[in-house]
Amino acid sequence: MAYIMTFVWSALLISMVNYVVSAIQGVPFDFMWGIYMSLIVSVLVFLIAALIPGNLAPGKDHH
Repeated sequence: MAYIMTFVWSALLISMVNYVVSAIQGVPFDFMWGIYMSLIVSVLVFLIAALIPGNLAPGKDHH
């Protein structure tokens, strides 16, 4: 479920940025370009999440 929601949010946000930038530049909006970019961003988010260690908080004994 986390993978699906990550893709959905990245698709929404990147498509919104794609729409705004294309409107500012005066070029036609291409929805599929945003979907392709959101796939790339989703994979990058998954890779970064896999590289970050899970336990970043210090333990009880650490002062």
